[in-house]
Amino acid sequence: MEGYLVSYEPLMMVALVIAGFLAAFIDSTVGGGGLISTPFLLSMGLPVPYALGTNKIAASMGAAMSVFSFWQAGKISAIAWKICCFSFIGSAVGAYVVYLLPAKLMKNIIVLLLVAVAVYTYRRKDWGDNPILKEINAFVLAKAVLLALVMGFYDGFFGPGTGSFLIFGFLFLGFDFVTAAGNAKVLNFMSGLGGIFSFAMSGTVIWSYGLIMGGAMLIGAYCGSKMAIKRGAAYVRPLYLVVTTLLIGKQLYEIMFK
Repeated sequence: MEGYLVSYEPLMMVALVIAGFLAAFIDSTVGGGGLISTPFLLSMGLPVPYALGTNKIAASMGAAMSVFSFWQAGKISAIAWKICCFSFIGSAVGAYVVYLLPAKLMKNIIVLLLVAVAVYTYRRKDWGDNPILKEINAFVLAKAVLLALVMGFYDGFFGPGTGSFLIFGFLFLGFDFVTAAGNAKVLNFMSGLGGIFSFAMSGTVIWSYGLIMGGAMLIGAYCGSKMAIKRGAAYVRPLYLVVTTLLIGKQLYEIMFK
């Protein structure tokens, strides 16, 4: 890679592992791990495309572990498996049309949506404590397919807040917080596969960094998902609000100062 010397200094590798663990611990439950991992990779001096590509490899390893943990605990609904292919399709289309809309317009829209999600979730004090969905009929399935397509497209097109929006969508469909988080990881993982393909084809991945960070993310995702499954909505709900608030702050900062 031109302009950057790949380094394997011990302290840097330790920091890479710690950042990966913390990012995946949070991301495995409510998303938003990129708030930690991507800025860290950028702080190492990686150009933006390489930071994003390397992070996508590592994050997908963590997401795969999260999916396994939630599935093992029975916290993924059958509907997530039925619609996950639409998330992949949406992501592929989103990546294809990524340059059609200006990034600043997207940031403005996303801030408004994230604020609405946070306010709605905060006001609904008992929302997601228990499932309210009685059966998965054709209407529910159609809404879930639409959610997968739209959020897959958004993840491929822009990305920030995908995990938060997916959890909100599954809560709206009537799932509890923990199952909503498990379902969201399935769709998030599938939409991420399209990103991996694009970054790998363009050669903007530092595989050694991605695999080292990814190994730490496997452990972080396992610990984070187990914590969520064990402690339930009382743990997931406040963490969800914290991460959503941080995402709002990040987007506002980029609008105002970049």
